Amino acid sequence: MFILRVCAVTVLFYVGLAWLSPISAEESSGGMVGKQTVGVVVGGMLPVRLTDGQSSKLNGVSAHPSWQMTVTNPIGNEWWSGSIALGVEVALLGIAEPTGAYGVGFTPKAAYTFTSFGRLKPYIEGGGGPLWTNFQGRIPEQGSDFNFLVWGGAGVSYDLTTYWALNAGVRFSHISNADTDTPNRGINYMLPFAGVSAKIF
Repeated sequence: MFILRVCAVTVLFYVGLAWLSPISAEESSGGMVGKQTVGVVVGGMLPVRLTDGQSSKLNGVSAHPSWQMTVTNPIGNEWWSGSIALGVEVALLGIAEPTGAYGVGFTPKAAYTFTSFGRLKPYIEGGGGPLWTNFQGRIPEQGSDFNFLVWGGAGVSYDLTTYWALNAGVRFSHISNADTDTPNRGINYMLPFAGVSAKIF
């Protein structure tokens, strides 16, 4: 609950700051390379069981502070025109069911943001990386505390101002130890999320 309260206060703080800066004219389609963004998304973990061996219902809260940099100008001139960004994200998992547990990790990430819809910017994203947990002896599907988190999803960003945006979307996430220990049946969850982001450079 502490993590959830901190994340909620953080989101409200940044949303409040967004209203201090008036909305300016839309950025030109060029010159996006090198633009950097920081943000945070928070969501509730909803269990997804894909095999009979995945018996646990993983419920909890997940928060993901992130940084990313745009590495291409918009590609193409159609509705699917967009830019590619690369970055890194921290994963903070607070699990309530099937037992109290946590996970802390980081994942390199990639995102493709559609840029032809004005202030509304749909995107697809994904990433993967190491996850340190206390799952051993708590989560029957996983036999070790060292695991990996792999995720992918889609969302939409809405520019409130030149610098601030709101985000919402959903992700599918998978946790396993890549057969470095047994058992390794894997855990899956969906993450509906909301958050804020700010352009810093």
